[in-house]
Amino acid sequence: MDFYKRARLVCLAIPYGNAATYGQIALLSGKPKNARQVGYALNRGRLGEGIPAHRVVNARGILSGAEAFETSDMQKLLMEAEGMKVEWTPDGWKVDLKRYGWKNTMEDALAFREAFESAGI
Repeated sequence: MDFYKRARLVCLAIPYGNAATYGQIALLSGKPKNARQVGYALNRGRLGEGIPAHRVVNARGILSGAEAFETSDMQKLLMEAEGMKVEWTPDGWKVDLKRYGWKNTMEDALAFREAFESAGI
């Protein structure tokens, strides 16, 4: 299994105007305990070009990867440009996952599994 190739496919599927968590991407990629590896991959560019990394937040909705962008507010600005409301909290910038979180389904998970098998990853 190539975790990074799987994570790339999952990240590319995050819908416009929605946020996903590192753990959610890890789970859909077949490695539910690898949320940190998702963060590492995004930060180091291991998932390739064109990944909507700005849509990925931690489990509490905090924009914890913001320092990986060109400017400290780039992730926030990109999320707001997609219609997501980002609010300041004592823990940092935050998006409401109940409102903007990607609500993937079991059908989505099965479709990813099929795509991974078809691609040999």
